[in-house]
Amino acid sequence: MFVPRQYREPHRSWMTDVIRNNPMALMTSNGVADGDSPGAPFATHLPVIPNPETGGEWPEDLSGTTLLGHMNRANPHWAALGTGSPVLLVFTGPHAYVSPTVYGTTPAAPTWNFTSVHVHGVMEKLESREETLEVVQSTVRAFEGDFGNGWDMSESIGYFHKLAPAVGAFRVRVVRADGMFKLSQEQAGEVRERVQRSFAERECGRHQATAKLMSELPCART
Repeated sequence: MFVPRQYREPHRSWMTDVIRNNPMALMTSNGVADGDSPGAPFATHLPVIPNPETGGEWPEDLSGTTLLGHMNRANPHWAALGTGSPVLLVFTGPHAYVSPTVYGTTPAAPTWNFTSVHVHGVMEKLESREETLEVVQSTVRAFEGDFGNGWDMSESIGYFHKLAPAVGAFRVRVVRADGMFKLSQEQAGEVRERVQRSFAERECGRHQATAKLMSELPCART
């Protein structure tokens, strides 16, 4: 991902926050070659969480950390993947359209403020039922803690066992990650404030989340 200098994350926590708060990732990988044709790339939307067994502070580029996820084994993408396959996980954070009407200057051009993290990693397919169930349960614990209502899965473990044969669980060892935080940093301070205010005044949570990130930019405090 091409990331101009002014749009790089102020701190690595910005990338980890996008991953944790927006865990519905897009996994892409190379297609299966067919003769002289390289094959179309695969892309699957799936839930991904940080490996709860690897705590501590993440490295600057997130390298060496591990992520957990799962997909349907009937998905052709699963068959095309192998342990050692390179994959790309795309996490999309808060984003919003910027209308030139908020700039207060002419000429102007519309744009889109957005946040995204691209994680490059290496796939490790988990074939045992025990490891698969642990990934599923870890995912439930993470999502119920962050987004749910504390649902108790204990009475559904037997049901999980029935589903396990159809679930393809995996680990991804992160090689590197790139964060893009395009939040009007190229604009003058007063223009950036107008954009932020216009987002904050919207009822849409996505706009408000974008406004909050803009308020936390180092340039917004100078």
